[in-house]
Amino acid sequence: MEGVTIRPIIEEDLHSLWEQSFKEENPEWKKWDAPYFPHSTMTFEAFLERKDKIVAQDDYWGIEVDGELIGMVSYYWEHKPSLWLEMGIVIYNPSYWSGGYGTKALALWIDHLFNEMPLVRVGLTTWSGNERMIRVAEKLGMTMEARIRKVRYWNGNYYDSIRMGMLREEWKKED
Repeated sequence: MEGVTIRPIIEEDLHSLWEQSFKEENPEWKKWDAPYFPHSTMTFEAFLERKDKIVAQDDYWGIEVDGELIGMVSYYWEHKPSLWLEMGIVIYNPSYWSGGYGTKALALWIDHLFNEMPLVRVGLTTWSGNERMIRVAEKLGMTMEARIRKVRYWNGNYYDSIRMGMLREEWKKED
Protein backbone atom coordinates (compact mmCIF):
# COMPACT_ATOMS: atom_id res chain seq x y z
CA MET A 1 0.00 0.00 0.00
CA GLU A 2 1.67 3.17 -1.22
CA GLY A 3 1.65 6.28 0.91
CA VAL A 4 1.38 4.54 4.32
CA THR A 5 4.05 5.43 6.84
CA ILE A 6 4.47 5.22 10.60
CA ARG A 7 6.39 7.69 12.69
CA PRO A 8 6.70 9.11 16.20
CA ILE A 9 3.98 11.59 17.19
CA ILE A 10 5.01 15.25 17.10
CA GLU A 11 3.40 18.20 18.90
CA GLU A 12 1.75 19.35 15.67
CA ASP A 13 -0.22 16.06 15.61
CA LEU A 14 -1.88 16.55 18.98
CA HIS A 15 -4.99 18.45 17.91
CA SER A 16 -5.76 16.03 15.06
CA LEU A 17 -5.11 13.06 17.32
CA TRP A 18 -7.42 14.46 20.00
CA GLU A 19 -10.17 15.19 17.47
CA GLN A 20 -10.02 11.63 16.18
CA SER A 21 -9.69 9.87 19.53
CA PHE A 22 -11.27 11.81 22.41
CA LYS A 23 -13.44 14.62 21.07
CA GLU A 24 -16.53 12.47 20.36
CA GLU A 25 -18.54 10.54 22.94
CA ASN A 26 -19.17 7.46 20.75
CA PRO A 27 -16.67 7.40 17.89
CA GLU A 28 -17.13 4.71 15.24
CA TRP A 29 -13.66 3.24 15.82
CA LYS A 30 -14.49 2.45 19.46
CA LYS A 31 -17.13 -0.09 18.33
CA TRP A 32 -14.21 -2.29 17.23
CA ASP A 33 -11.40 -1.31 19.58
CA ALA A 34 -12.29 -3.03 22.86
CA PRO A 35 -15.79 -1.52 23.12
CA TYR A 36 -16.29 -3.34 26.44
CA PHE A 37 -13.85 -0.87 28.04
CA PRO A 38 -15.40 2.54 28.76
CA HIS A 39 -14.53 5.47 26.53
CA SER A 40 -15.14 9.07 27.48
CA THR A 41 -14.49 12.37 25.88
CA MET A 42 -11.96 14.80 27.23
CA THR A 43 -11.20 18.40 26.51
CA PHE A 44 -8.24 19.26 24.35
CA GLU A 45 -6.64 20.87 27.42
CA ALA A 46 -6.97 17.61 29.38
CA PHE A 47 -5.56 15.69 26.40
CA LEU A 48 -2.55 18.04 26.34
CA GLU A 49 -1.78 17.09 29.94
CA ARG A 50 -0.94 13.60 28.59
CA LYS A 51 1.35 14.86 25.83
CA ASP A 52 4.51 13.61 27.54
CA LYS A 53 3.18 10.07 27.14
CA ILE A 54 2.35 10.63 23.46
CA VAL A 55 4.90 12.92 21.80
CA ALA A 56 8.22 11.36 20.70
CA GLN A 57 7.57 8.05 22.47
CA ASP A 58 8.95 4.68 21.38
CA ASP A 59 5.73 2.83 22.24
CA TYR A 60 3.17 5.08 20.49
CA TRP A 61 3.52 6.12 16.84
CA GLY A 62 1.22 7.70 14.29
CA ILE A 63 -0.01 6.15 11.06
CA GLU A 64 0.08 8.54 8.17
CA VAL A 65 -1.37 8.23 4.67
CA ASP A 66 -0.09 10.78 2.18
CA GLY A 67 0.69 13.22 4.99
CA GLU A 68 -2.61 12.76 6.88
CA LEU A 69 -2.58 11.26 10.39
CA ILE A 70 -5.22 8.49 10.38
CA GLY A 71 -4.39 6.40 13.43
CA MET A 72 -1.71 4.97 15.65
CA VAL A 73 0.29 1.87 16.43
CA SER A 74 1.50 1.07 19.93
CA TYR A 75 2.98 -1.56 22.17
CA TYR A 76 3.01 -2.39 25.84
CA TRP A 77 4.94 -4.86 27.94
CA GLU A 78 2.98 -7.83 29.18
CA HIS A 79 6.19 -8.91 30.96
CA LYS A 80 9.29 -6.84 30.17
CA PRO A 81 11.90 -9.12 31.83
CA SER A 82 11.02 -11.89 29.35
CA LEU A 83 10.47 -9.41 26.47
CA TRP A 84 6.78 -10.31 26.18
CA LEU A 85 5.44 -7.46 24.10
CA GLU A 86 1.89 -6.90 22.88
CA MET A 87 1.09 -4.41 20.12
CA GLY A 88 -1.98 -2.59 18.95
CA ILE A 89 -3.34 -0.51 16.12
CA VAL A 90 -6.24 1.90 15.69
CA ILE A 91 -7.35 3.57 12.49
CA TYR A 92 -9.78 6.26 13.52
CA ASN A 93 -11.36 7.26 10.21
CA PRO A 94 -13.71 4.55 8.83
CA SER A 95 -12.98 5.64 5.26
CA TYR A 96 -9.52 4.08 5.74
CA TRP A 97 -10.91 0.73 6.94
CA SER A 98 -10.75 -2.35 4.70
CA GLY A 99 -8.36 -0.68 2.27
CA GLY A 100 -5.11 -2.36 3.32
CA TYR A 101 -3.89 0.62 5.34
CA GLY A 102 -3.97 -1.20 8.67
CA THR A 103 -2.23 -4.25 7.23
CA LYS A 104 0.57 -2.10 5.82
CA ALA A 105 0.91 -0.02 9.00
CA LEU A 106 1.04 -3.11 11.21
CA ALA A 107 3.62 -4.73 8.92
CA LEU A 108 5.78 -1.60 9.20
CA TRP A 109 5.35 -1.66 13.00
CA ILE A 110 6.30 -5.35 13.25
CA ASP A 111 9.39 -4.63 11.13
CA HIS A 112 10.29 -1.72 13.37
CA LEU A 113 9.80 -3.70 16.58
CA PHE A 114 11.87 -6.68 15.39
CA ASN A 115 14.60 -4.36 14.02
CA GLU A 116 14.85 -2.15 17.11
CA MET A 117 14.41 -4.65 19.95
CA PRO A 118 15.81 -8.08 20.79
CA LEU A 119 12.29 -9.58 20.71
CA VAL A 120 11.63 -13.23 20.00
CA ARG A 121 7.87 -12.69 19.60
CA VAL A 122 5.30 -9.98 19.01
CA GLY A 123 1.71 -10.43 20.10
CA LEU A 124 -1.66 -8.89 19.53
CA THR A 125 -4.80 -9.26 21.64
CA THR A 126 -8.26 -8.55 20.27
CA TRP A 127 -11.80 -9.86 20.66
CA SER A 128 -13.79 -12.23 18.48
CA GLY A 129 -16.12 -9.42 17.44
CA ASN A 130 -13.29 -7.66 15.60
CA GLU A 131 -13.06 -10.00 12.62
CA ARG A 132 -11.15 -7.45 10.51
CA MET A 133 -8.36 -7.28 13.09
CA ILE A 134 -8.12 -11.07 13.19
CA ARG A 135 -7.90 -11.17 9.37
CA VAL A 136 -5.14 -8.54 9.36
CA ALA A 137 -3.14 -10.55 11.90
CA GLU A 138 -3.63 -13.76 9.87
CA LYS A 139 -2.63 -11.98 6.64
CA LEU A 140 0.61 -10.94 8.31
CA GLY A 141 1.32 -14.53 9.33
CA MET A 142 0.34 -14.40 12.98
CA THR A 143 -0.89 -17.57 14.69
CA MET A 144 -3.88 -17.75 16.98
CA GLU A 145 -2.22 -18.75 20.23
CA ALA A 146 -5.16 -18.51 22.59
CA ARG A 147 -8.91 -18.14 22.57
CA ILE A 148 -10.31 -17.38 25.99
CA ARG A 149 -13.98 -18.10 25.56
CA LYS A 150 -16.78 -15.73 26.52
CA VAL A 151 -14.79 -13.29 28.65
CA ARG A 152 -15.68 -10.05 26.84
CA TYR A 153 -19.23 -8.87 27.44
CA TRP A 154 -20.59 -6.12 25.23
CA ASN A 155 -23.99 -5.09 23.96
CA GLY A 156 -25.72 -8.04 25.60
CA ASN A 157 -23.39 -10.69 24.13
CA TYR A 158 -20.31 -12.58 25.23
CA TYR A 159 -17.24 -12.64 22.98
CA ASP A 160 -13.93 -14.48 23.12
CA SER A 161 -10.61 -12.81 23.83
CA ILE A 162 -8.21 -13.67 21.01
CA ARG A 163 -4.43 -13.72 21.43
CA MET A 164 -2.33 -13.91 18.30
CA GLY A 165 1.44 -13.95 17.98
CA MET A 166 4.41 -14.32 15.73
CA LEU A 167 7.97 -15.40 16.38
CA ARG A 168 10.89 -13.47 14.92
CA GLU A 169 11.83 -16.39 12.67
CA GLU A 170 8.29 -16.49 11.24
CA TRP A 171 8.33 -12.84 10.19
CA LYS A 172 9.07 -12.17 6.58
CA LYS A 173 9.47 -8.59 5.55
CA GLU A 174 6.74 -7.46 3.17
CA ASP A 175 7.96 -6.11 -0.14
